[in-house]
Amino acid sequence: MSDSTLADPDVSHETPGQQFFPPFSVTPELESEANGRISHYPESKRSAVLPLLHIVQHKFGFISEEAVSWVAAKLDLEPIKILEVVTFYPGFRQYAPGKYHVRVCRTLSCALGGSAELMEDLCKEFGIDRTSADPHHHPVSVSPCGKFSVEFAECLASCGTAPVCLVNDDFYEAVDVGMMKKACQE
Repeated sequence: MSDSTLADPDVSHETPGQQFFPPFSVTPELESEANGRISHYPESKRSAVLPLLHIVQHKFGFISEEAVSWVAAKLDLEPIKILEVVTFYPGFRQYAPGKYHVRVCRTLSCALGGSAELMEDLCKEFGIDRTSADPHHHPVSVSPCGKFSVEFAECLASCGTAPVCLVNDDFYEAVDVGMMKKACQE
């Protein structure tokens, strides 16, 4: 697949966060896990698109062009069909987040609980510039060191304990910057 098929020539898919994730490669373990997931859909293996994308993002941090091509080949689909899914769902990323990826809920309860201010404080604390963040195409902002990234998320389903965040896959309620600093330490 050529770069022009998937890539926007004005957008770089490289971030400082890539240093914390392995480059995409097809390993025997990845093949085995993918084949196992595909086997759950004997009538239409194209139904395994979401499970395969989740596997790839979990293992490699984001879904690269190479990963899109691999998933498409595994499911006998055109790469554009996979890219349509990746770009439709906001939970899928096309470039690497930071080692610690903080998703801040921004729906009504969390907004009233201070999520916008929390985002500003996190950006100051982690040295992140969100001025070029685009909530639809490039919602993730990564620190220059690549260790931290932030993005707004839609409802994280804990309205009574606002504001709430996810750090990687861990959930936090009644969040403040100090709590996030502790969550983002090794």
